[in-house]
Amino acid sequence: MMVRHSDASRVVDGLRRAALAGMGAVALSVAASPDAALAQETIRIGVPVPLSGGYSSAGKDILNGAQLAADEINSQGGVLGKKIELVQADDECDADKAAQAAQMLVDKGVVAVAGGYCSSAALPELRIFHGAGLAYVMDASTNPELTEKGWDNAFRTIGRDDEQGPFAAKLMKEVLHAKTVAVINDNTTYSKGLADNAVNALKQQGIEVVYNDAVTPGQIDYGDVAKQVAALKPDVIYYTGYYPEAALLAKDFRQLKLPVKHLMGGDGTTEPTLIKAADGAAKDMICTTAPLPQFLMNEKARRFVVRYKKAYGVGPGPYSIYEYDAVAVTAKAIADARSTTAADIVAALHKISGFKGATGDITFNEKGDRTKAVYMAVIVKGDKFKAFRQLDASGRWVQPK
Repeated sequence: MMVRHSDASRVVDGLRRAALAGMGAVALSVAASPDAALAQETIRIGVPVPLSGGYSSAGKDILNGAQLAADEINSQGGVLGKKIELVQADDECDADKAAQAAQMLVDKGVVAVAGGYCSSAALPELRIFHGAGLAYVMDASTNPELTEKGWDNAFRTIGRDDEQGPFAAKLMKEVLHAKTVAVINDNTTYSKGLADNAVNALKQQGIEVVYNDAVTPGQIDYGDVAKQVAALKPDVIYYTGYYPEAALLAKDFRQLKLPVKHLMGGDGTTEPTLIKAADGAAKDMICTTAPLPQFLMNEKARRFVVRYKKAYGVGPGPYSIYEYDAVAVTAKAIADARSTTAADIVAALHKISGFKGATGDITFNEKGDRTKAVYMAVIVKGDKFKAFRQLDASGRWVQPK
C-alpha cells in the first residue's frame, strides 16, 4: 500500500530498477522450470510483506494469516500430495527493497505469490513477478494501477481505492452530513490514490473540499498541518495515509485542543497499533475499510478469528484474513490446475468463481480484481474498533452488529 519515503522520484527510480531486474527474472524463470518445481519436496508460495521498519506490525499480521492458511491446508494433506511451504520476504514497504525481495522469491523457486501491503512496493514486485510469469495474489495493495496494466498475473482479494473513495464520500454526505471536508494524504502511491478518488467523489456529491495536501511520513509531529487544517473548520478531516502518521495527527489535534467535528481515516489506519500509539487521542475516529475479521459473520471467518487468537495470543489485524484467503485461493488454483507450473496456476486463478473464502465468495474479473468488493466504516471506542456503518443490499446505511 505505500512506501516509507514519499519522494516520487525515488519511486520512479525504484520502478526503473525493477524493470531491469524483471528482465533478469525472465531468465531465472527458465531455471525454475515445471520439472524443477515438481521436483521440490514442497510447494513454495512467496509472501512479500514489511517485516521490519515502522509498518512491521501490519506485515507480521499478514504473515500470520498466511501461516494459518498453510497450516490448515497442510493438516488436510496439502496440495497435489505435497505440503505448502511459505517463503517470506521483507520488502520494508520500500520500492527498491521490494524489487530485491521479489527477485529473491523468484530465485528461491516459488510457484506463486500471495502477499503485499504497500501499493508502491507491490508495483515493482508485480513487475518482477510478471517477468517470471508468477501469479501475484495481493491481500492489501489497493491502488487501481496494479490491475490496470493488462498483466494477466495480477489478482487481489480486496477492493480498490476507486471503490473505497466513493464509499467514504457517500458516508460523509449521508451519515455525517458534511458540507466541507479536508483531505490529507502522505504522497505515497496508495495514500495519494485514495485521496484523489475521495476528492473526486466528494466534488461529485457537491461537498466542498477546503484542503487537499500531503504530509511527509516519518515526522515527529504534524502540529503545523493540524493548525492549518483546523483553521478552515471542516466538518470532516479524512486522512488517507497509514496508522503511524494517523496516530500523530490525532495526538496533535487533541494536545493542541483544535476543534475537530469528525476525524476519519482510510483502511491504512485500521491497524490496532493506531489506537495504542494515539494513546486515547483517536477516540471516535471513523475509518473506512474492507470488513475487519471480527465483523465478518460467516462460519469460516469466525473460525479464523478463534484460531488466530489461539495461535498468536491477540486478535487479527485488518489484512490477515484477506491474506488467509489469498493463500487459500492460490492453493485451490494449484489443485484445480493439477500443476505447479506458473502459467497453469495463473490460468486456473482466472477461472476461479465463487470460491468460499473467509471474507466471502471470491470471483476474479478479467483484470484480476475481486468482484463485489464490500466496505464498512468502523469507529474507535476505548481500545477497540467498533462497527459504525455499512450499506445493506438495498443501499441503505445500517449499523452492523
